[in-house]
Amino acid sequence: MPPLLLLLLVYVGYILMYRFYGKFLSRKIFKINKLAPVPSHELQDDFDYVPTKKGVIFGHHFASIAGTGPIVGPAIAIIWGWVPAVLWIFFGSIFIGAVHDFTVLIVSVRNQGRSVADLAGKYINKRVKIFIYIIGMFELWLFIAILGLVMAIIFRLYPGAVVPVWLEIPIAVWLGYLVYKKGRNYISLSIIAVVVMYLTIILGRYLPVIIPDLSWMPATGSWTILLLIYAFIASIIPVTTLLQPRDFINSHQLLLAMGLLIVGVIASSFGGDFTMVAPAVNFHPEGAPSFWPFVFIIIACGAVSGFHALVSSGTSSKQIDNEKDTLFVGYGSMLMEGALALLVLIAVAAGIGMGYTDASGNVLSGLPAWTSHYASWQSASGLASKITAFVDGSANMIASTGLPREYAVIIMGVFVASFAGTSLDTSTRLQRFFVQELFSNNGRGLMTNKYLSTSVVILTAGALAFATGADGKGALMLWPLFGVVNQILAALALIVVTSYLCKKGGYKWLVSAIPALFLGFMAIWAGILNEIHFIQKMETMLIVVNSIVIVLAVAVVVEGVINIRSQLISRHNLEVD
Repeated sequence: MPPLLLLLLVYVGYILMYRFYGKFLSRKIFKINKLAPVPSHELQDDFDYVPTKKGVIFGHHFASIAGTGPIVGPAIAIIWGWVPAVLWIFFGSIFIGAVHDFTVLIVSVRNQGRSVADLAGKYINKRVKIFIYIIGMFELWLFIAILGLVMAIIFRLYPGAVVPVWLEIPIAVWLGYLVYKKGRNYISLSIIAVVVMYLTIILGRYLPVIIPDLSWMPATGSWTILLLIYAFIASIIPVTTLLQPRDFINSHQLLLAMGLLIVGVIASSFGGDFTMVAPAVNFHPEGAPSFWPFVFIIIACGAVSGFHALVSSGTSSKQIDNEKDTLFVGYGSMLMEGALALLVLIAVAAGIGMGYTDASGNVLSGLPAWTSHYASWQSASGLASKITAFVDGSANMIASTGLPREYAVIIMGVFVASFAGTSLDTSTRLQRFFVQELFSNNGRGLMTNKYLSTSVVILTAGALAFATGADGKGALMLWPLFGVVNQILAALALIVVTSYLCKKGGYKWLVSAIPALFLGFMAIWAGILNEIHFIQKMETMLIVVNSIVIVLAVAVVVEGVINIRSQLISRHNLEVD
């Protein structure tokens, strides 16, 4: 299938499903009320709880959930063929991912912006609350520890991206100051901010930054320390100072990058032999895990991701200005992420075929170019490999528009690094909320102090990052668990939503129960297959931690099913009486 036709079909499908299924969920299932009280107004403190315009909170939410997930996932899963990847990205994001993000967001908004774990305590029981806290905090702990390494790798691959990424911070602070302190128009100022940020890309082209390895610490370790310090600062200042304006800039950057990629697809389609060189289906690539169920685990953020539940119920629900905005922010952001994941898929399935330099320096094109990079699971492994496949494929397509390829590479490098940075400080803030909720006593106690709770978050993440040495790669020893943990968390969040909807009567609960059942089954299945693999490899730490996660997940599923069943029986008995 021509990439341009595929793009059109999927994008039109997203627009239609937002218009019909999204509105159905909003109006019929949740009966959104624009006059209903929301936590950003009820609990406004201008620090975490801040009423925010729909466009700005959309920018924050989307930039936070995107990260590197919709880039890395499709760049891995393409090895099984582009057709199954497209189908999961399309149908998964519509019926599972967007439902997950929107429903968790609206339930949290209706419960004072409480986290998904806290909601579990209210709608299921306190045991489930603790279980979800453990899983959610483990995911965030691992995520924070790995993101410093991710950005360090990106900076090593694309040193021209360092200056633009770091200069985005003062630009965002300037934007926040003018909008929130001086009352200036945020739309016009954000456009100016994005233009200035893109001008820094030219600066980055001529001022690449390379941190050298030290005798006692590699560059990855140095970057990890710097980024954890940044995450601490970003997490303890008001959201209006950096988080919101920087994420709003990033959302504009995303739209521009996606626009460039779309124009690149169009220009490539009419400018030469541009086709999907990756195989349509390849269920048994060399060395790869089984297609079932791992395709549903590896493509997470482009279809559904448990991390999104943490963002929806962590920061976004505290900033929603109106219940009516939840559909656009929750459902709309997930479809936008699916749109991004499709562009990534086209870049690694077609763009890479326009020109690829292999390890020997040979310039290849067409199927040989794709095969050289994806010859086996092992040859395509590693974060650098996935990012390189996306950036190279994207740069090829963008270069078809006439933009010099070296600038296209930096733009894509900045794009990836910026979203990794967004996820880093958002994750730190979310983990702070978790620590404060779990260890405070009805809003009192030491852990309510933002400096102390954030210090705990950063120090524990740093301990994991440097657990294996000064290179900051310690989180890699637990990283094989992340995909399953992430999808299990999404399934558990959907179970919490199902328990909430059961109280509303009728069959509303099915819109979240069916996705929860499917995703929970796939995630636990993948966890069991991982456990078998870890046992065969005698990887003791992974065996122990993975088994704990599976037990907790099964416990939550059982508790959730019992709760839902009892509600349905009680309601049936009342109707009979």
